[in-house]
This record gives sequence, C-alpha cells and structure tokens, in this order.
Amino acid sequence: MEVVAKELSRNMKSVGKHRRQVAESIRRYASLPDDKTIHGRQYHQGAVAVKENLAPVSVTSWISDIVANTTFDNLSDVTISRSKRMMLDTLGVGILGAKTEISEIVSKCVASGAFDSVHDDKLVKSSLWGVSGKKASPAIAAYINGVNVHAMDFDDTWFPATHPSGPVLPAIIALAETMTGSLEPTTQDLLVAYNVGIEVQGLLLRCSEIAKEIPQRFHPPAVVGVMGSAAASARLLGLGPKKSRHALAIAASFAGAPMANAGTTTKPLHSGKAARFGLEAALLADYGLEGNSDILDMTSGYGAFYDDYNPEEFLINHSGRTEFVLHDQDVAIKRYPAHLGMHWAIDASLGARNKVFPFDEQIHPDQIDTIEILAPKSKYINRPLPSSEHEARHSFQFNVCTALLDGHVTADSYRSSHRLRPQLVNLLKKAEISTPSDNLATFKDMYIGVRIVLKDGTQAISRCDTPYGHWRNPLSQKDLEGKFLTNTSSLHLTKQSEFINQIRNMDKRNRSSNFLSLFQ
Repeated sequence: MEVVAKELSRNMKSVGKHRRQVAESIRRYASLPDDKTIHGRQYHQGAVAVKENLAPVSVTSWISDIVANTTFDNLSDVTISRSKRMMLDTLGVGILGAKTEISEIVSKCVASGAFDSVHDDKLVKSSLWGVSGKKASPAIAAYINGVNVHAMDFDDTWFPATHPSGPVLPAIIALAETMTGSLEPTTQDLLVAYNVGIEVQGLLLRCSEIAKEIPQRFHPPAVVGVMGSAAASARLLGLGPKKSRHALAIAASFAGAPMANAGTTTKPLHSGKAARFGLEAALLADYGLEGNSDILDMTSGYGAFYDDYNPEEFLINHSGRTEFVLHDQDVAIKRYPAHLGMHWAIDASLGARNKVFPFDEQIHPDQIDTIEILAPKSKYINRPLPSSEHEARHSFQFNVCTALLDGHVTADSYRSSHRLRPQLVNLLKKAEISTPSDNLATFKDMYIGVRIVLKDGTQAISRCDTPYGHWRNPLSQKDLEGKFLTNTSSLHLTKQSEFINQIRNMDKRNRSSNFLSLFQ
C-alpha cells in the first residue's frame, strides 16, 4: 500500500486533472440517449459522445483514448495494406495449426467440459478455425484459435519481439460472431479493431529498452498480447474511454508467461490465453467490473514486467505519434514454421550449401568435417540436440544442419521421422556455435554466419543479415498468398479464394457476416 501511495502521489496533479476531464466526459455522455446508431450499427453511448480525446496526461488515459476513439480515418494506406497481409497470414497458419497435435490435445480438453459448457445449443457460439461445423463459447473459441495460430511458430513476428496477430485476430472474430442485428460490425470495423489491438501492443513494446532484446523472462504475447486483445475487443464492442481503461486493467491481471516454456507444447498456449483473457477482460469491463484506472502508470501495474519501465518518459516520447506503429514498423511474415531467428540460420546455410554442392544433390554427413555457426548469444535457441519437434523449431543447430542435409526446410522437417534420421543426428554432432560480441540478440541487428569445411579441405562461408520475409525484405503478395493457399489446402479452392478476396476488401464497409460465414 505504501508503494502504491508513493507512486500515485508523484502524479497526483496530473491524475487529478485527468479525472476531472473524465468526469466532464461522463457528464456529456449522460446527456445522450441510451444508445447511438452510426452507419446502421448501435454503439454504447460512451463510445460516440465526444470526439476530442482526453489530454494525454498519463499513459493509461492516452492508450485508453486510442482504444476508444480510433476510426478508419486514423489508418494510413501503409497500415491498412500491412494489416491485411497480417490478417491473411494469421488465418492461414491458424487453419493449418488446427491439424497439429497441440490443437488436438487442447480441443479434447475443451470438449470434455473442463473449461466451459460447449454443448448447450442455447449458448451463443463461435467457430473453430479449420474444423468444419465445430463451435465453442466465444472465449474458448478465441483460446483454441489463438493456440492454433502459434502451434507451429509459423505466425508473424514484430520488433520489438512479439507475435502480434495471434492474440488479437481470434478474439475479434470470435466476438464478432456473437454481434448480430443492429450490433453487427462491418468488415471495416473488424479492420479498425484489429489495428487497435496491434497498435496497443506496438506502443507498449516501446515502454522499455529491455523489450528490444530477444526475450529472457516473459514471453511477449502473454504480456502485450493480452493487452492488445483487450483493446481490440473493447474497440469492437464500442466501449468508451472509461470502460476501456478498466478492460486494460483487468487484462493486466491476466498477463505473463515464462520464457522457460519456449520450445515446448505449452508455448502456443500463451497466444491462446492472451486472446481469451483479453476478450474476457473487455466483456467484464462492459458489465461493470473495474480495475486500477492507472494500471499503465505504475511500476506495480504494467511496469511489473519491465525493470526499466518509466511511464513519464514513455508518454513524452510516444504520445505525439501521428501514425500507427505498424505504419513505421512492418512485421516479419515467416516462410518456415520456426522461431524467427531460424530464418537467418536457414538462409545462411542454404547460401553456404549452394557454394559447394549442386542444388539438387543429396549430401552425406561424411563429406562434412565441421560446421561453425556464428549466432547471437541466446540460451533458449541454442539447442545442440533437440529432443522434440518444438525444441527443433528453436534450435540454430537443427535448422542449419537440416538445410545443409536436405537443401530445404518444410513443416515435415520437424517431425520425428525427419528429426531422428541417423544422417541428421551425425551432422548435428559436427555443429558448433560461436557468439561474436558484435552479433546483437535482436531481430533488428542480428546476423547468422555459417562456415562448412569438407573432408577434402574445401570451405564455404555464407552470412545472412536479412532473411526473406523479414520486414526489411518482405514477402511478395504472390508469395504471401501462396503460403496461405498451402497452409489452407484442406479447404475447397473456392473458400480459399473467398478468404483472400474478403481480406483484400476488408477496408470496405461490407457486412461482416459474409466473411464470418467462411469459418463455419
């Protein structure tokens, strides 16, 4: 209590001013009818009453205003284009993830009734992606679909490091399926809500220098992801600034997951729980549950996740932004179902391989004497002999050796039948990692070098500074759509094409029911 009192007293003047502004806004809201209709859709009165934003006197008020007041007009053409690419990619990897063992385990647990009742036909239900005809309660659908998006580590990655789409898109799609009649959102409403969720994550990742490094303590989707899910859900529900503040406060109590579970089947649950609990936080706030209204301005609030959290400096440095973070910082869209760092390793390995072996030639481990990998220092992606599919997705050594041995890396490369091949195991024993001091452990600055020495003395060296798919070298639209089509090959071509078309036109004010029907 003493710590909280000191923190609040430090900002008492600004907080007091902010609360007076909130009170004035509430008085203006109260003069409106019980609901308001815009473009044929009803919103909560607090969501539409006041166009001018609250002054950014605290981080919490600033972020809450973004959540409550963002419209389509706030999105630049660059932001719209990038977010639609992210949405298409996320749907593809989520539908593919529904075929994984992780998805099967989680779905069986949910179907058993261990979470919510999902068998009562009277309940409003939302679709499970990639599984025709199966539904669950909205929160559980968001959870399962969020897990599936990250099940193969095939989803987008941002800088500072997080997987931004997995916690957000499943939440707003599950929520939108429950909003019918005059509350039905348009596809543009979905696009705006999605971008709000991405923006809140992007801003909160800039609250700390620690966040710019490869994560060591907390897995970011479980920290910023749940805040993004709450923000996106609050925007779609049309909550005003006050309830949006409480949605963020409630979500903060659901935040956090340890990096120790990276490389295990638990890691994808982080994305799922972020989607679920962010959605639940927004619904609880709408029903009147309240949290600490200064949650983003306290070291014992959101600052608990970052030792160098400084809300005052954060507010000064970022509250004057004129564009969304996505406008200035694109995401990486992956070619391989593995940790993003592995993309440097694979591209560098293929570069070295192509210098000494013909493209289509099968090589034998006995031809290679040593393999040296120059990588940034990181414990959780330095795994000499991965014992599982998910450890392999987080192993520099495995991905380098697989690319050298096969000349390619695919989803099948991580299965036991490929991972346990004697040739690959022998090759792994020849791989050594060096960590030069100039190789920084961030997705912005890292590089991977691969040096192979053959038994006859021949050497080949290749370095990758920017893999294809990284934001500095983004996938072409053709390759992005090709990835989606490959990942959703279980769907009929007509439905695949309609998904692509619906995402392409997401910025139009079309009925969302046509888009949402594709999930059924």
